[in-house]
Amino acid sequence: MHQDQLNAQHGIDQQLVFITGEGGIPLINIKNSQAKASISLQGAQVLSWAPKTATGEFEEVIWVSDKASFLPGKSVRGGIPICWPWFGPHSTRKNFPAHGFARTTRWQIESTLTLDDGSSRICLTMEPRPENVEMWPSQTSVLVQITIGKKLEIELITHNHGTEMITIGQAFHTYFKVGDISQVILHGLADTDYLDKLDDFKRKHQHGPIVIDKEVDRIYLDTTTDCVLEDKHLKRNIIIIKCGSHSTVVWNPWEETARRMGDLGEQGYKKMLCVESSNAAEDVVTIEPGKDHHLWVQYARD
Repeated sequence: MHQDQLNAQHGIDQQLVFITGEGGIPLINIKNSQAKASISLQGAQVLSWAPKTATGEFEEVIWVSDKASFLPGKSVRGGIPICWPWFGPHSTRKNFPAHGFARTTRWQIESTLTLDDGSSRICLTMEPRPENVEMWPSQTSVLVQITIGKKLEIELITHNHGTEMITIGQAFHTYFKVGDISQVILHGLADTDYLDKLDDFKRKHQHGPIVIDKEVDRIYLDTTTDCVLEDKHLKRNIIIIKCGSHSTVVWNPWEETARRMGDLGEQGYKKMLCVESSNAAEDVVTIEPGKDHHLWVQYARD
């Protein structure tokens, strides 16, 4: 659908506008009394969320690499990619894309509206496409609801319309913008076990809060509590609340791996930290016939 049609059907005057972004990918730009944001229809991916501060300025919370590519069917380095219906490599089909196909598929607009408090809500759905049918969980629908305001809320709803159980992995692969990774402390995961992906998935135990001084790629298990990303450089905390998630992924590629990746940008690893509310590894989700699963997160700047 052309952007003029999208604006006519779903645009909200002076608050929510559809534009054509890089690579011809449609974007939703939102600006309301509480925040500014940008969402790509490819992947239903939040690319920016900047809540208004006490001084009336908009302060960015989400990180996107300055070397990110915006191409149809290709993942974008940064923002909030949606990993679905599996996390990481597929368990049996190594030719399937890492983290599933939701993040590179074009989503459709279900509805847009302004809530009573002035925040903006966008609902998007993803339908099976010919290239994804082989990978699609049988008779399953998926919807994402994104609420842009002084807090950012994202809810991913997977419904099993079939007669057999399905099992999915999923994550909000959120890249948070930080001032200096050496001055970041992540609270909320102390005294939990994690799988260290950099050490052959060995199970280890977290003692105290997390500081990042080297490459980190961990799946923290059986974690449902809130996390707080303390950023001493930017003098702010990001509060992460979640529901329907029982694992948390923490990732920073550090210098050497970032250099090999190529699209993280010059010194980009110093400016980001991924804290991913997920159902991964031992914490995948089984959905009974006729039932659904809700993965929900809320981010707030404090």
